[in-house]
Amino acid sequence: MAKKTVKRLGDVLVEQNLVNEEQINEVLRRRERGEKIGEALIRFGYVTDSQIVDALSDTLGIKRVNLGLIYIDDAVLKLLDETFVTTAKIMPINISGRRIVIATNDPLDFPTIENVRLKTGMNVETILATKSDIETAIARYYGFTKTLESLGIQVEAEKKATEKYYDEMTKEPEQDATESPIIRLVNQILLTAVKTEASDIHIDPTDIEFHIRYRIDGVLNTEKSLPKVILPKLISRIKVMSHMDITESRMPQDGRIKTVIEGRPIDLRISTLPTVRGEKAVMRVLDLSRDSKGIERLGLTEQEQKTFLRMISRPNGIVLVSGPTGSGKTTSLYACLDQLNNPEVNIITVEDPVEIELEGVNQVNVNPDIDFTFANALRSILRQDPNIIMIGEIRDIDTAQISVKAALTGHLVLSTIHTNSAVKTIGRLIDMGIDPFLVASSLSGIVAQRLVRRVCNVCARSESPTANEQEIFDRYNIEIKKVRRAVGCSSCNNKGYKGRVAVFEMLDVNDKIVRMIANHEKEYEILEQAQKDGTKLLVEAGLEKVKNGITTVEEILKLGLD
Repeated sequence: MAKKTVKRLGDVLVEQNLVNEEQINEVLRRRERGEKIGEALIRFGYVTDSQIVDALSDTLGIKRVNLGLIYIDDAVLKLLDETFVTTAKIMPINISGRRIVIATNDPLDFPTIENVRLKTGMNVETILATKSDIETAIARYYGFTKTLESLGIQVEAEKKATEKYYDEMTKEPEQDATESPIIRLVNQILLTAVKTEASDIHIDPTDIEFHIRYRIDGVLNTEKSLPKVILPKLISRIKVMSHMDITESRMPQDGRIKTVIEGRPIDLRISTLPTVRGEKAVMRVLDLSRDSKGIERLGLTEQEQKTFLRMISRPNGIVLVSGPTGSGKTTSLYACLDQLNNPEVNIITVEDPVEIELEGVNQVNVNPDIDFTFANALRSILRQDPNIIMIGEIRDIDTAQISVKAALTGHLVLSTIHTNSAVKTIGRLIDMGIDPFLVASSLSGIVAQRLVRRVCNVCARSESPTANEQEIFDRYNIEIKKVRRAVGCSSCNNKGYKGRVAVFEMLDVNDKIVRMIANHEKEYEILEQAQKDGTKLLVEAGLEKVKNGITTVEEILKLGLD
């Protein structure tokens, strides 16, 4: 009888035309000791994790799953320890009789499958999941389960924490303070946030429990519901880490944590708020390891990039970025600073607080407790011979007046302001008390922006636009044949979207606009002139991104733009 040939991962990828033999041979020569060929191919950029999993699924007929949609019972987790699954990069999913189901991104890794069989004494069935999906599941289940067990909380399928947990919490675990369950719980909350690329962590109290929620791609998702009895200790631990007053629970507090999670520098801005059900905490997560430098990283079109560069390349004037909280304004400002930063200029920023530390830039934190406000800081900065000044936000008349003065005396001023559109920013400055002539003389450009979710490239499908969608595109004279629909798959946690992109409205203040502002022209008249000069409204810019397959019509309509 002929011996059955066992396929290797490299053979599968070559058959699927994802790589060629030369690339396989190169990776085999250059991969690190002990590194699997799939990991090496991903590291060299020849394939993605998702492509490998799809190829294996097609070739071997093995089902691919989204681990984010599967509940894994605690009994399954106990069969394999955390060290083993982390090293092997597998995730136990289910038990069926004498068979254990594991998720892996390499079902051809027979030594690992044999190890699972020996450790559990069960037959092994494999299903496919991406490596990042598996790593997130390991962090989510093993980390949280072990921590909650040490707190006396038993995790049960499809049940939320209820009053019964009060009895389970009567005894304190006898452990060293540096390894206490509460510390591990906080660490696990932060680790899960980093793994899932969350922008915010919410700890929300209710009557008998509290929820841990993560904002991912702008949408809040509930991760865990835990008994309320541990909430005070959890909040106290967060306060200790962020240098807050742990004895004060009746007043809101703000703090900051700088830490390293899995080798990545993380900056956390903490806010606590007393509510009728207990203290609520929100943590803004800033991953400093993400490469967000440079204007080209903002997702601008070629024309938008030219306009933006023209605005910030002028030696003096005010360039404002407008939009609501969480619309990416600060990211845009830091991209400008990175673009302008060189040894020939003196750049000084005044922020509340400094979010990202930039080499070669003088960054200043305001401190209202000692009356070191934006306005007072700006007065001092102007005596430091700056070329470029970045102000975190123009909030009041004093800051606005000094910014105008700085721009008129030969400085480039970058700042943010809370307005709904670029043209409305002009009216906002005038309403603050700045004379229209001074606004016209100092203003160089305005960028209004919003964030929308990117449609998942793995599962999105193209369809003809509906009659209503066609009407929207016709209204703005945009030709459209196909639009992409969000579907949902394991790559995007069944959301249909993965990541976010900014939509921009750019107003370059030219000579015509300057005259109109100085002459007290109406807002709609200025807008009409700006559109004649090439300014695209936010909704137009958004629909262009729909046309280019980056996002969906639903995301643009959520912005509520007219």
